Order: sequence, then structure tokens, then C-alpha cells
Amino acid sequence: MDNQEESANITSFIPPSIHSSTLLAGDSYAHYSPCPSAIIPSSYSISSSDLTEPTPCVLGVDEAGRGPVLGPMVYSAFYLPLPLHHSLLAKEHHFDDSKVLTSAVRSNLMRLLCTRDSSLHTSCGWAVKVLSARDIGAGMLRQATGNYNLNAQAMDTTIEIIRGIVEERRVNVKEVYIDTIGNPQTYQKKLERIFPALTITVAKKADSLYPCVSAASVCAKVTRDVALEICYEALVKQQNSGAKGESASEGWGSGYPSDSKCVGWLKNDMDTLFGWGNECRFSWGTARELLESKIGLKVDWPVEEEEEAQRLTDFFTVSASGPGNNEEANGLRDWYGKRSQEIF
Repeated sequence: MDNQEESANITSFIPPSIHSSTLLAGDSYAHYSPCPSAIIPSSYSISSSDLTEPTPCVLGVDEAGRGPVLGPMVYSAFYLPLPLHHSLLAKEHHFDDSKVLTSAVRSNLMRLLCTRDSSLHTSCGWAVKVLSARDIGAGMLRQATGNYNLNAQAMDTTIEIIRGIVEERRVNVKEVYIDTIGNPQTYQKKLERIFPALTITVAKKADSLYPCVSAASVCAKVTRDVALEICYEALVKQQNSGAKGESASEGWGSGYPSDSKCVGWLKNDMDTLFGWGNECRFSWGTARELLESKIGLKVDWPVEEEEEAQRLTDFFTVSASGPGNNEEANGLRDWYGKRSQEIF
């Protein structure tokens, strides 16, 4: 399993949601835990021997890393049997909004969740979708097919991980709680149209109100923090090997634009031509402004109209209405695709 790669200097627990090679390649990916033993999923079978009722479950969704200029945004879904929702998460293990828990507490909760035979491991399932900085930026900056803004990416990710649990893994989810993006009512109505069989609640500060959302926020936060550490350690290793002429600066902080350490790293470790690597969201104003100020000019990428776009083969085709069209067209057709020795 590649979650141990590039981990020599990582001090916190490395969860199985860290796929290092995919992460360092700048690609997005999803990770689903096995269905826990305490949960009986819905069965595809209708045979008389398979009449066990599926376990009714509650599911929470939250994210980490929406605002940073560095590193991925991570969405997480967390589910468990409905009767255990408050007793196991809130009373026994004291889950809360990940922002009010210390790094050590979050890491320990994640470790317990991944430890065989622990009450969390046997009763709870979870999933994450890691949206890479590169893919976030590419979506927000794309022109031809329209801007794919962060809210739209977040909504699609939420839908994907709920479907992955409810439809693909057949978990009998009854109630869903989600920390909102924008207006809670608008967000909730859209999800209710997509999942009409689920009772969905979208609310502000849901990670403080509903334990399953708190647990999802912990999974997302731990995954995001370790991912950021691994990206930095890989960069330091690359720089120290001589791949770049300058040595790495001392850390890049939290990755948020408001973090002076992050901004300092962006300024000091920026290539004047390429900027940064897969770890940076080039669509963020912080990155764009630094690039423009460093290079000294602003670059606008012209967008060709669709009718002006040409395929490669168009250059080897002559219009039927043109003079001498048949002979010339046949000549181009015969030439295109031949080896050079056959032409001459």
C-alpha cells in the first residue's frame, strides 16, 4: 500500500486515505474504507435465504482545505448505525468540529478508527475524496467549457461520495447531515432531488451540531494535513537532491493565504517561468498576483471561437469548391500518412 511512501519525516498518523503516488502526481482520487462488521448492507439478492434487514445508518459530510492556496481540498463522508450516533461518537469518543480539536487528538481518533477491533473500527465506515490543487485550479481557470467554480466542484464531490456509499456499497443510509456550502436551503433542495429516499439536513456549523459530521471533519482534516506534509517532504527531497538550484525554505505553514509563512514560501520558492508545482492552486488570487508581480507582466490567454477551431486533418483537406480540387485533394490524401521514402 502506497500510504507509507515519502513518510520518513511525517510525525502524525498516516491514514490509509493517503495514496502518496497519486497525491504527488497531482491527481485527485477517492478512498473508501471497508464496510464495518456492525453494519449489514442492503443485499442484491432476493432469495428467501437472505432476509436479514440492512442496518439503518446515519451519514455526515464535511470538508477540510477549502480556502488554502496550497494542497488538496478533502471531502469526507462518515457513517455508522443510527442507534450509535451520539453514544459512540459524542459520549464515548468526544468527536467535535476538527478545528476545536488539537492535532494530536484528531490523529489519535483517526488511528482508533483504523485500528482493528476498536469500537470505532467495527462500527463506523468512512470515505474521502481528495481534490488535488492542480485539478481545482484547472477547473476554475478553464475557458472553453466554462468555469468550474469551487462550489460546483464541492457539490459534485459530495454527490459522488454519497453515491459511492449508498448506491455502490449499498449502505442503508436513512439520515444525512451536511455542513453547508452557501445557502443551506438551496443546497439541501438540490441534494433532495438527487437522493429522494434520504432524509437530508444541510446546516451551518453542522460539524458542531451533528457527531457524524464532526467525525467526517476529523477524517478530512487528518487526511488533508498529512497530504500537505507529504507534499512538502517530497519537495524538500527533490530540492536537496539538486533538482533545483535553491534550497527549500523552512516550511510553508498551513497553506492559507493569510499565513505569512505560506506567502513567504510562495515568494521564495517560485520559479519565474513555471511558478510552483502540483501543490499550488494557480487559480487563487494570491498565486496569480505573485506570478504577475514577479514576471512583471500580465498574461491573457486568448480563446478561439469554436467556428475558428480546426482539426489537424483539416490542413490536409481541400474544399470541393476550390479550383483543381480533385487532383490536389487526392494528392494530399495520398501523401498524408505515407512514409517519407514512399513520397520521394
